[in-house]
Amino acid sequence: MKLLRTPDERFENLPDFPFTPHYIKVDGIRIHYLDEGPSNATEVILLLHGEPAWCFLYRHMIPPLVEAGYRCVAPDLVGFGRSDKPSQKSDFTYRKQIDWTSNWMISLDLKDVTLFCHDWGSLIGLRMAIENQERFKRLILSNGGLPMGENFRNDSDEANKQFSRWLDFNRNAPPEYPYEKVFHAGTFKKIPDEVIAAYKAPFPDDSYESAFRSMVFLIPIKSEDPEAEENKNAMEEYKKWTKPFLTLFSDNDPLTKGGDKLWHKIPGAQGQNHATIKNARHFAQEDYGPELSAHIIKFINDNP
Repeated sequence: MKLLRTPDERFENLPDFPFTPHYIKVDGIRIHYLDEGPSNATEVILLLHGEPAWCFLYRHMIPPLVEAGYRCVAPDLVGFGRSDKPSQKSDFTYRKQIDWTSNWMISLDLKDVTLFCHDWGSLIGLRMAIENQERFKRLILSNGGLPMGENFRNDSDEANKQFSRWLDFNRNAPPEYPYEKVFHAGTFKKIPDEVIAAYKAPFPDDSYESAFRSMVFLIPIKSEDPEAEENKNAMEEYKKWTKPFLTLFSDNDPLTKGGDKLWHKIPGAQGQNHATIKNARHFAQEDYGPELSAHIIKFINDNP
């Protein structure tokens, strides 16, 4: 496997991003992560991003959580951010992303974890939690889920249509990927040019983009797709999940809107203060980072 590494100078002077980089090698791949707050904190909050984002997405959420006394850990998935980037699309599978991120977590020996997962971070994180239940204390799902090979969402024709459009958009994306379109469509507030540049920073050219250019096509939408059956099995396990589970979905994300209702049925979600983030699209972290952090803090306090 040929690995590419984005030059460090690409990450200089990023807006609102004063965090120290940390690295660890997993299966020969260098994974980058943020590790903010007291290292001996009894509560660890794990923030998992999706595509085509990286841990920069959480820059507005981390400071309020650290101020509240929590340790915040936010990795860049393999192929994203400052993590190493396998150069071929064929290097990526859904299972590999689960294993790489799980092995990173185990290498750091993270325990008593409150997971906040979003987009592809949820496809990975929700499987990590089922497969490593002893390490997780609470789960928070935002604009994501576990597709099980029955269209993108078996409860929403509109979401399936939107997902088909998203597949076509990525299938026809030019070598110079249109980050501006993706992030402007995924937020309500206008994103400054320097923030768009920061999201582009990990990817000097399209040779670095194999991860997100391939992963959108790894989402199980047919029963025979890899990991479709495993996601179904995980959902059966979630029907028995009693640890605290919270949903924080946006009201205007065309792919995931309404998908939180499925998760409200699991035992650990009963009686929780699930919230719908108003006037928010897919990347709610951009528009409402501190508000999301406030929900997380309340959730932890309500479920000590």
